[in-house]
Amino acid sequence: MATSAMGTIDSPVLVLNQNYQPLNICSARRALILMGRGKAESIIDGAGEVRSVADIFPLPSVVRLFYMVKKPLVKRKLSRQALFYRDNFTCQYCGKGTKKLTIDHIQPRCKGGKHIWENVVSACSRCNHKKAGLTPREASMRLRTNPRAPRPNPYYIFYHRKLEDEWRQFIPWEN
Repeated sequence: MATSAMGTIDSPVLVLNQNYQPLNICSARRALILMGRGKAESIIDGAGEVRSVADIFPLPSVVRLFYMVKKPLVKRKLSRQALFYRDNFTCQYCGKGTKKLTIDHIQPRCKGGKHIWENVVSACSRCNHKKAGLTPREASMRLRTNPRAPRPNPYYIFYHRKLEDEWRQFIPWEN
């Protein structure tokens, strides 16, 4: 299989569930396999084509599955970046917005605190140093918000990702 200069076999393709809800992003190669096996149809063609000995196939940009896939909502993993996004890159003690943040455990780990969403917040280095190994009450500091785990979101795979123009009509916040 050869591809034209405009699109490649590795181009991203939006995969929609049977009800047109975004499900995943895969490569054009995978999308062509799904279509060839009769599991999906092309909704919008992208730039480029794939040529075989006997046929020419347009590269898909959006495909829809012929069957419904029940995708469970996955809890967000706790990571440094996800925590800072949850707290909007703001110190949860003084309210200062900065890109230079640290992770602070409300109940310090040395006192049995766990590394879970409900026990960690973003803090500037000044506030984190002031609080040190104390609880906010012991350090006479007050949290601006109560920390909690972000709600599961089926559209999480699209955050912080460049969206193709053809996909925008299928993404809720882009309509």
